[in-house]
Amino acid sequence: MARMTGGEALTRQLFREGVRVIFGLPGVQLYGFLAALRDEPRIRFITTRHEQATGYMADGYARAGGAGGFGTALVVPGPGLLNAAAGLSTAYSASSPVLMISGQVPKAQLGRDIGVLHEVNDQLDSIAPVTKWRQRVLEIPDIPAAVREAVIQLKTGRPRPVEIELSPETMEDEDEVTLLDSAQIERQAASASDVNRATGVLLAATNPVIYAGGGIHASGAHDVLAAVAEYLQAGVFTSAEGKGALSDHSDLSLGAAIWSKSHLKQYLDAADVLFAVGPRPALAAP
Repeated sequence: MARMTGGEALTRQLFREGVRVIFGLPGVQLYGFLAALRDEPRIRFITTRHEQATGYMADGYARAGGAGGFGTALVVPGPGLLNAAAGLSTAYSASSPVLMISGQVPKAQLGRDIGVLHEVNDQLDSIAPVTKWRQRVLEIPDIPAAVREAVIQLKTGRPRPVEIELSPETMEDEDEVTLLDSAQIERQAASASDVNRATGVLLAATNPVIYAGGGIHASGAHDVLAAVAEYLQAGVFTSAEGKGALSDHSDLSLGAAIWSKSHLKQYLDAADVLFAVGPRPALAAP
């Protein structure tokens, strides 16, 4: 346990969780955190010109970062967070892991509806449709646990944006804080019996086709997909979010099923097994 500001606690726990880049737009409610970031050269802060860009840039960073990575953004509360929600909505629909850190109004003015700068009542509820988890942190010692839980949420289940919001004094004041070890996540796998049964079906197929989704990117399974497709000599087509799971230059690539799906009909009609790997469970193949 050590004494530090809330901004320092936030910075240090984020670093422990692997954050090395933050996209943000500074504002008065964020000064405590920004001061701590200034003193942490190992985290790069990239300033945007509009809050909307923070969400989109963090989304792009998450997608380009590969398995286990996520993007991080920082905005002021109220209109700042609502502007950033545009990028969050894209990340949400695309199952992209983005950590959004937002400021809040001072604790004494929360929920009073008195017109304080950037006040939006029920801010957590306003972004509920575009986040899988969100939490308001008002006490400095609670910061490490909130950050750790946010990362757990990002790396388990379906990857989607999460949000943490802190009041100005929570980032500026000092308290005794215990930093936590980084979240250790073990990815879930199918049971051995299910894998063996699926393997038997695929090996018995005479004309299998593979449908690859965005889960290939999230799991970093590109080489495995290519190896399985090559072994089975199975054509591979992808969902919109799965595009790039297999190189378009591969002889086994059938392209992406995005708008027009007619070009895939001949392959699907001839297939005796369709192997879906990484798409959303509710997303039907064409």
